[in-house]
Amino acid sequence: MIHFCTLYNSNYAAKGLAMYYSLVRHCPSFHLYVFAFDDKLVAALNKMQLEHMTVISLKEFEDEQLLAIKPTRTAGEYCWTCSGSTILYCLEHFNIDSCTYIDADLFFFSDPSVLIAEMGADDDVLITAHRYTPAYDQTATSGKYCVQFMTFKNTENGLHVLRWWRNACLEWCYNRMEDGKFGDQKYLDDWTTRFKGIHELQHLGGGVAPWNMQQYVFRNESGQIWGTETATQKEFPVVFFHFHALDCFKKGCLREFVVTLVDVYDLSRNVRDVLYNCYLPLLKRSYRDMRRIDKSIDGLATKPGRKTTMMGWISAVVKHSYRSKKQYYSIWVNK
Repeated sequence: MIHFCTLYNSNYAAKGLAMYYSLVRHCPSFHLYVFAFDDKLVAALNKMQLEHMTVISLKEFEDEQLLAIKPTRTAGEYCWTCSGSTILYCLEHFNIDSCTYIDADLFFFSDPSVLIAEMGADDDVLITAHRYTPAYDQTATSGKYCVQFMTFKNTENGLHVLRWWRNACLEWCYNRMEDGKFGDQKYLDDWTTRFKGIHELQHLGGGVAPWNMQQYVFRNESGQIWGTETATQKEFPVVFFHFHALDCFKKGCLREFVVTLVDVYDLSRNVRDVLYNCYLPLLKRSYRDMRRIDKSIDGLATKPGRKTTMMGWISAVVKHSYRSKKQYYSIWVNK
């Protein structure tokens, strides 16, 4: 069995639930520990009684060290600060052999066990590189590696690395560059030389994201998403995609999902057709499932609607809508 953990609050409940549904669909044996960062989410997820999920409240999770630094961090910075602590909590409280941290905005297209299987007997930690497209290389500011998918074994060395990271984040974890640090992420840059037992994921299907998707062409073959690396023509099954910066806007009784980083990253029609077309309907289902439990939970961190022409709003009522001039992709759901 694979043990995963993640953290989010009720504003991201729909994304977290969509990620869970994708694991149910593709991972034969798993358990997900959700660190729920507000009471609304704790109550809603417990009411859903999901078979492969354990919900952990802040009251259960937070220790004196976390509570001491919490007032010094923004909500986002505190989430970053807690990443390593959630993994450590799972390893120490649930007597499991390993734990894999996953971001709540990941979505799985195939079984992630193939990624963890890369780890050899001498590997205690698995980390995932951003694999930036050269035009979008942010190694200097955001780090070589992405916290999105990390596995730690419950071994002496695995715990040594994990505790070092947790302590570093307790000391400093902010949304700014300072002395070679950024958030919880740039700490990982030198792990392959600082520590032993670090394995860098090689599978191209683990970690496809807006900052590297330009390097691949995707296709859907009977429900399995495949990618082809254009430079080498190497084919691979897509294991997960990181749906970073997918925002939701509301106007009237409709909600619009918009990729807000199109001015930064090139979002091709191929990516939209093959990847976003798979994700957004399940995100819509997750949003509705959460609303059935608690109508006060938005679950999408919805923002006020953006200005557009009346014709634009009418044409966008179609399930999937492209607007080449603005270069964004949207899907609409009823309130």
